[in-house]
Amino acid sequence: MKKEYHIFKFNKTAHTSLWTTVNDNVMGGKSSSHFSLNKVGHGVFEGDVSLEDNGGFASVKYRFNALDTAGFSKIILNVKGDGKRYQFRIKDRATNKHAYISYFTATTEWQHITIYITDMYPTFKGQKLDLPNFNASHIEEVAFLIANKKEEHFKLEIAAVTIE
Repeated sequence: MKKEYHIFKFNKTAHTSLWTTVNDNVMGGKSSSHFSLNKVGHGVFEGDVSLEDNGGFASVKYRFNALDTAGFSKIILNVKGDGKRYQFRIKDRATNKHAYISYFTATTEWQHITIYITDMYPTFKGQKLDLPNFNASHIEEVAFLIANKKEEHFKLEIAAVTIE
């Protein structure tokens, strides 16, 4: 029997108040983004990345009570985008400075992207850390980030984030 758990499944009545945007303006940059539900009930992360004032990233994160990762090996992202490259990020402790990441390109068609948890590697401020890949027993945060070292408008639709 396949074991799966929806970290978040969007629908028209989903409560998205725990999804928060964090942009480079925390470090003086000028990027902007917002997160909302569209008419069909998908989460929409949209905005503009600016390189002005040493900026260059926009992100949205979702924090939750610790989810035990025992018995799970992968995360499935059900997303549709704009052909741009994004980072998917997890944290075992929401208070950690570093995150474990994986890259994906969001096509203009709906897709299921599989990310193996143990392939996710630690980074901080865009730098890979000399630490092991993800091997913790739980997750407390997931996030999406765009930082392609160029000014661009972006739009990522999210239907679900599932762990299997």
